[in-house]
Amino acid sequence: MPHPENVIGKGNRWKKGESGNPAGRKKKLPGLDELIDKIMGEQRDGVTAMEVILRAIRAKAARGDVRAAELLLDRSYGKVKQEIDLSDSRQAVADLFPIELEDETQNLTELSPPPPRV
Repeated sequence: MPHPENVIGKGNRWKKGESGNPAGRKKKLPGLDELIDKIMGEQRDGVTAMEVILRAIRAKAARGDVRAAELLLDRSYGKVKQEIDLSDSRQAVADLFPIELEDETQNLTELSPPPPRV
């Protein structure tokens, strides 16, 4: 529950139009992107630092390190999408919050929208 002082219309800490964070988000270190590019692009014996890191992670994954494999796969192919079946969600909610009266559960079922037409 929000703190009463933060609820709109009840003693707000900031006036309308005033920001709670006037300085905004902290800036990155100056030149951080260029520095990372430089370091990761450094070569030793014709191999970049980035390639050395990726090969090390790949080797760990090949030895059975699940976290290393997950990191490589997620970064290479994106995280796996998970489907969520909501067809039985009303029953799941009813199971979480049981109502002692049997007819109340029946009322929940009666309020369910009709199944979509195919």
